[in-house]
Amino acid sequence: MLPGLIVGDRWFVVGEEGRRYSIVVRKRSDFRLEIVLSVDGRPASFRKRGYIVDPHRKLVVEGFRQSTDAVAAFRFGPVRESYAAEKYHNTRNVGVIGIALFNEVGSDPWTNEEVRRRLKANPFPDRFATPP
Repeated sequence: MLPGLIVGDRWFVVGEEGRRYSIVVRKRSDFRLEIVLSVDGRPASFRKRGYIVDPHRKLVVEGFRQSTDAVAAFRFGPVRESYAAEKYHNTRNVGVIGIALFNEVGSDPWTNEEVRRRLKANPFPDRFATPP
């Protein structure tokens, strides 16, 4: 895992030029999800297929899928040499990783007991923790 920091609503990770990286998504819910990723280049599209991830599993994406058998590794590098610059001639989203999550048709994650319990949680209870 790479060290990072959060500034406002953005997360930043600093990589080392030429080094490969992977995107890892850990799923802790009890239902299946489709995960659609966007890395550099064009914005993600609803027409693109995602990854189906089963309950309590982990998704590891090693790079840009070129075919069912080939993947081009994700690498840190200068903006001018990025995949987005070379393929799309657009560097606006270089370094940006986006994720969209979709629940399975016919499933409703909001009916999950864990989600309901957390939504009803009281962040400011009337009692205090016992002293150490």
